[in-house]
Amino acid sequence: MQDPISNQVEKSLSLIELVRDGGIGAQIIIIILSVLFVISVYIYIERSFVLKSAQKIDETFMEQIKHYVKQGKIEEAKQLCMSENSLISNLIVKGISRIGKPLEDISASIENAGKLEVYKLEKNVSILATIAGVGPMIGFLGTVIGMIISIFEISNAGGNIDMKLLSNGLYTAMTTTVAGLIVGILGYIFYNHLVVKTNKVVYVMESSTIEFLDLLNEPAV
Repeated sequence: MQDPISNQVEKSLSLIELVRDGGIGAQIIIIILSVLFVISVYIYIERSFVLKSAQKIDETFMEQIKHYVKQGKIEEAKQLCMSENSLISNLIVKGISRIGKPLEDISASIENAGKLEVYKLEKNVSILATIAGVGPMIGFLGTVIGMIISIFEISNAGGNIDMKLLSNGLYTAMTTTVAGLIVGILGYIFYNHLVVKTNKVVYVMESSTIEFLDLLNEPAV
């Protein structure tokens, strides 16, 4: 008497085989999701370096600016900003160049420059939000395509349901769903992490500009 367990054939899952056997529809979906994944990783890494660079500034920068402004050394203050060449120094130099004008004009100039800098920081970040939303939807589209193909093949089998054929179709359909969810989840995490880091940079910008405006608002001694 043979052991029924010995007759069982172990089946292993292979992502490559599932995609390959899923037909051209599933392959196109996986390629699209792969491209979106690469784009997400690239934007995240590139923006992370930009935000990290934006946070770098000499700790004595504002103290030196205060010293130059109080001493009336406007050109020296401008040169310091140019040599620093950071996000915050780009804002401060806008204010320094308008010293002597009403404080409201100086504040408006710095605010406008700040909006431009924030726009640069947020470049391409919205693409991550789009990928986070569209990734799962593309994956579900692949699932529907896989299910339709499976049903079509079963109907062509003359009513004889081939469980192997059915299971391969379901595996392929679920593979696109998982791929879409992975891309969407990673895109969502990348997006929110960059938003948090951007908000930190904006906070430092606002803190430095307020400190500079308070300096200009101090009564002359």
